[in-house]
Amino acid sequence: MPFSALIIGDEILSGRRADRHLVKLIELLRSRGLKLSGARYVGDEPGRLVECLRESFHSGDVVFSFGGIGATPDDHTRQAAARALGVELALHPEAEAAIRGRFGNAVTPHRLQMGVFPSGSEIIPNPYNQIPGFSVREHYFVPGFPVMAWPMVEWVLDTRYGHLHHAEDYVERSIVIHDANEGQLIELMERVESDFPLVTLFSLPTVAVEGERRVLELGVKGARQVTDAAMTLIQAEVGARGFEWQTLE
Repeated sequence: MPFSALIIGDEILSGRRADRHLVKLIELLRSRGLKLSGARYVGDEPGRLVECLRESFHSGDVVFSFGGIGATPDDHTRQAAARALGVELALHPEAEAAIRGRFGNAVTPHRLQMGVFPSGSEIIPNPYNQIPGFSVREHYFVPGFPVMAWPMVEWVLDTRYGHLHHAEDYVERSIVIHDANEGQLIELMERVESDFPLVTLFSLPTVAVEGERRVLELGVKGARQVTDAAMTLIQAEVGARGFEWQTLE
């Protein structure tokens, strides 16, 4: 099942804030034996957001969307999601209960606005301040604040996709090959992909600078047994070609 990220906010695109969500989402997925298939950054312009979300809802991906779900005038994600789906916005009863529980007699219409989601949504609990996010069509909308967003993403992964976790069986194996370039190992890479179709092969060259040796990281990832077998082949063939190599831990 493909997992993707949608990271929203003019402040990210302008450089006023540095994105931290992409790396964290990759980490959260990897720890569960899952991987990220794609990522997209988009600003807060409503029309562009609607277009982006319309495409995303038809992608078939499980999408984690970060940012823009507050109730200030510069937050447009909730409205854009509703427009992309062609549904109305409505105050979610569970979100309303959570917000009233959080603020008590200090609840205001503005605060209740944070519980207005596209019709058909379900809430995502927020352990930090109890103001929930929402999910619809396997899209999970969380705040831009990491302290809130990351526990909410973990809750989604463990509650909705726990059956997909296979962290103990998913591994990555790679070696660093000295003084080699990709062109010299294309035939080997093709053989690995042919012999082991269930693993994903990757090749990460570096650009040699003066005084340093050229290196190439070559590896595979997937289920432990087949990945180990593919790496055994790579090591044997790289050695047979006379290259010096080292295992990466």
